[in-house]
Amino acid sequence: MENYNYNQELDEELTINIKKIFSALFCRKGLIAKTFITILIFFILLTFVLPKKYKVDADLYINKSNNSNMAEINPYFISEIGTGSGMAAMLSGGGNLTNELELMQSPLVIDKVIQENDIRYTKLFGIFTTVKTDKLMTTDKFLKKKVSFEIKKGTNVITISYKDKEKDLAYNIVNSIINNYIELHKSLNTDKAKSDKSVLEAEYNKAKDNLNKKMNAISGIPSQAIAGSGGITAMSAFSKSAQNAMSSIQGQYVSGIKSEIALREETEKVAELAKKIEWAKLVDNMSDSSNVIVLKEPRRLQEYEQSSPKLFTNIILGIVFGTIFSFFAVIFAELTDRKLSFSMLSDNIIYDLKKDFTDLKLQLLANQDKNISIVTFENLSDDILSSLKEFKNITVIKADITNEFVQYINKSEKVVLFSKIGQTNSKLYKQIRTILTDMKKNILLDCLIK
Repeated sequence: MENYNYNQELDEELTINIKKIFSALFCRKGLIAKTFITILIFFILLTFVLPKKYKVDADLYINKSNNSNMAEINPYFISEIGTGSGMAAMLSGGGNLTNELELMQSPLVIDKVIQENDIRYTKLFGIFTTVKTDKLMTTDKFLKKKVSFEIKKGTNVITISYKDKEKDLAYNIVNSIINNYIELHKSLNTDKAKSDKSVLEAEYNKAKDNLNKKMNAISGIPSQAIAGSGGITAMSAFSKSAQNAMSSIQGQYVSGIKSEIALREETEKVAELAKKIEWAKLVDNMSDSSNVIVLKEPRRLQEYEQSSPKLFTNIILGIVFGTIFSFFAVIFAELTDRKLSFSMLSDNIIYDLKKDFTDLKLQLLANQDKNISIVTFENLSDDILSSLKEFKNITVIKADITNEFVQYINKSEKVVLFSKIGQTNSKLYKQIRTILTDMKKNILLDCLIK
């Protein structure tokens, strides 16, 4: 049983005639140059034709530990919210900035930005007037337009950027977003500080009233008074009236101790609340500050500082697309050319018949016991014709769609085609190859005449 080598078949199928490809490219060098230069010039011209767009950006540092109740200076903050991973993250400035992004992109900020910069809907495609034309843009539409918010990975920094044809508008919008976001933070801090202060003052007033009530309702005798009752204690062993007096004194003493403890607890509570009110007042005074630091201020750009289009970028794009389009232009030309192209030839090619005539002789000598037909699409020189006469087993015939041509081919076992790139009629060449294929004639070589 004959062994079938699948790997060998795969290698044969994947064989690429590199010389044929480079010959096709070299033959089309004029087309490649024209296509490449045209595309490159087109992209360069786009730099000067397309409207310039300017991109203004700014970096904001969000101090997560500096919230509205001033955690870093308020000694009661830890006791109020407790310790643990959440507290550690807050004090270290960690945590994600999702909430800050939501605040930044909220209508509380963006609506003011739209109003301050008079951002309105324009005509559809710049031509058609719609019901929304000239009306103030909505927050959702604005956020989808040209503004972007990006959290720098591993940091508490948010980058705001805006691109527009008007550089001053781009600057104003970024600046407006920052200012309104900071004002929103100050407003939130102020409301929180006032709320904290109000709650503490209410608790302080309540505790102070309780203290006053307990001071007015104090009863019993002081603890020092029991020290002078030694005589009564001694007499109580012999006199029943002394015993009753001693019992009354002890009751008054216990009542006095209880009153002192209750009064001391209420006094400490009032003192503690008084300290917290002092901190709340400090926070209230500082509530007009913000936990936002502008690391990179937005800057008014110069006329030449456009983000797009850029000449260097367009040159690179022109080179890339010029190469791609040149490649496709070669493929298109090879497949549609009315004259013979390299893609139409077989893989067994003699690229220059004059220089490589010995290669043809070797093939003819190797097949001298077979009848070979040389089909010529172009006129052969006298030198080539005289060289072929030494071979008695060949017949030179002109390519044609005739019965006589078919009869000559029918007598041959193998065929050699003589043609000329860029001159031989491609349609005739394909028809002759079709005839040879239908007659099951083996094409020994494709010889190119220079």
